[in-house]
Amino acid sequence: MASKLQKLQSAACQASQFVSSRGTNYYRQLLEQNKQHIQEPPTVEKCNLLAKQLFYTRLASIPGRNESFWKELDYVKNLWKNRKELKVEDAGIAALFGLECFAWYCGGEIVGRGFTFTGYYV
Repeated sequence: MASKLQKLQSAACQASQFVSSRGTNYYRQLLEQNKQHIQEPPTVEKCNLLAKQLFYTRLASIPGRNESFWKELDYVKNLWKNRKELKVEDAGIAALFGLECFAWYCGGEIVGRGFTFTGYYV
């Protein structure tokens, strides 16, 4: 246990030294590359204004997303009605989509359990 603690302390020390030596340069470079996204003046009031704008813009986009959802649903209903004319490619794409959804679900469950496959902490 003591050796693991020393390894962890050593790794933390190395990471701290790396950040202290190169962190400010990286920070400046990152800000310089993305200066077109920075709002002037960078104040708390400006951040609050941008947060409100984002919230209400997303809120205003709900009707458009709702309309798109119903169009997609109508398309799926139409495909189901005409399933006898369904091509193998379309069925394959649908099967792959379902498989992908299932895989994301399983991955989320594993992550939610703390990256354990059985659900028990060992």
